Amino acid sequence: MRERIREAALGERDHKFHALLKESVRIHGQLCPGQVLGVRMSLIGLDAIGITDAKGKDRKKLIVYVEMDRCATDAVQSVTGCTIGHRTLKFMDYGKMAATFFNLESGKAVRVARKPGMEGHGIPDFAAIPDEELFSISEVEISLLPEDLPGKPVRACRCTRCGATVLDGREVEAAGETLCKPCFERKDYYRILGQPTQAFQS
Repeated sequence: MRERIREAALGERDHKFHALLKESVRIHGQLCPGQVLGVRMSLIGLDAIGITDAKGKDRKKLIVYVEMDRCATDAVQSVTGCTIGHRTLKFMDYGKMAATFFNLESGKAVRVARKPGMEGHGIPDFAAIPDEELFSISEVEISLLPEDLPGKPVRACRCTRCGATVLDGREVEAAGETLCKPCFERKDYYRILGQPTQAFQS
């Protein structure tokens, strides 16, 4: 009897995994190992922090941190419903196959990371490997500042040098100036060509 209950539970979990994977693939555009990993990481993380309806009644309780800008992140977004625009998905540019799932109501947070050692051996069947062999799962503590929470900006200021508005405490105070990060670091990801205009003229 106990074995039949276990098999039924595993069957239900397998059905849920494949349904979520199908939806994630539809959004992402293709099936790949990252999709499988991202869906599995999400299921583990959500279950560990007590989130049962991430896109419904629990949607305001959940924040997820992802540590890679790869396919798995699309899967995490698909399963959890968290997005950068809603400020419920936080991108940490670490290049690691890991995500942390944070229940705002209970304060419980769990980081799920792929275990090392599988590189260089082709593409494993990530759907078949047991959770405990594929992932390390750690309970963690997260200190979330008010300016990092979803909702309206808690404050805004103006950069002393470039004049741009900087939201949510992303400014830097240095030598009596209030600066945006590019002005403080004196570098940016882009280079302006010619003189800035009000609108781009084609």
